[in-house]
Amino acid sequence: MRGLSIRLPALLALLLIAASGFGEERNFPHVKLNGQFTQGGLVIGTLAPEVERVVWGKKTLALDKNRRFAFGFGRDEASQQQLVVILKNGEHQTITIALAKRDYDIQRVEGVPSRTVNPNPENLTRIRREAGAVSAARNTDSELNGFLQQFIWPLKGPITGVYGSQRFYNGEPRRPHFGIDIAAPEGEKILAPAAGKVTLAYHDMFFSGDTMIIDHGHGVSTSYLHMSKMLVAEGDQVTQGQVIGLVGATGRATGPHLCWRLNWYQTRLDPRLLVPAL
Repeated sequence: MRGLSIRLPALLALLLIAASGFGEERNFPHVKLNGQFTQGGLVIGTLAPEVERVVWGKKTLALDKNRRFAFGFGRDEASQQQLVVILKNGEHQTITIALAKRDYDIQRVEGVPSRTVNPNPENLTRIRREAGAVSAARNTDSELNGFLQQFIWPLKGPITGVYGSQRFYNGEPRRPHFGIDIAAPEGEKILAPAAGKVTLAYHDMFFSGDTMIIDHGHGVSTSYLHMSKMLVAEGDQVTQGQVIGLVGATGRATGPHLCWRLNWYQTRLDPRLLVPAL
C-alpha cells in the first residue's frame, strides 16, 4: 500500500524477530513448545503420552495423531501467559509462558477514497455481513496439518505495511493493521505458503476487495486481500507453492499489493514470524 510512513528502528526490530526463525524451543514437564514467544507469535506444542488434554484460556486444544497442537498470542497479550496441562491421572499443572513485548509503529496512509474511511449506513450493513463470512471461515477447526510446514512467502516484494501498527487513513485514526503489505505489480502471482483448504473466496469485499482464506488445520488460517483475481475456489485443496491468485488493488487500496494475514481462529497473528527474512 502506498503512502505509508514506517520508522526504521521498528522495522529493523521486526526483521530481527523474523530472522530468528520459527524454531525457538521451550521444554516443560509433559509438554514441548516450539514457536515465537512474542505478541503475534504462533506456537506448536507436543504432549507427552501421560497427558489427557491441554487447555489454553477456556479452550481445550485439538490434537493431531502425533499429539501436536497449535495456539497463538494476540497483538496486545500480557507478558505472562498460562497453559493448563491435565494428566490422565487427573492432576492439573499450569505452565507459565513468558512473552517478549513488542513496540508498534504508526503508519499514515493518504489518498484513500473517503467512502472507505467513513462508510455510510448502507455500506456498514454490507461490512458487517462480510465480516461475518470472514469470522465463520476463521473459526474452521479441521484436522489438516499444513500448519506444521515451514511457511514460504506468498509473494516477494517491498514491505509497505507491517503487523500491529496503528493506522491513520487520510489523517483519521483507525484500527491497527493486522497483516503484512507486500507491494507488487498488478497481476503478479500469489502462492499458497502452506498446504490447506480454501474456506473463503469472496469477490469484492468493501474493505479488502477479492478476499481468500485458506485453512491450514487446527485453527491456523491465512488470508489474502485486494486480489485482482482468485484462481482457486471455496472447497479446493491447495499445495504449498501453488498459485492461488493474482495481486490487485481491489477494496480499500491505493495501489497494487497483497495484504497477507495469519490467524489462530479469531486471534490475529503476525505472518512475518513464520517465514525467513527477505
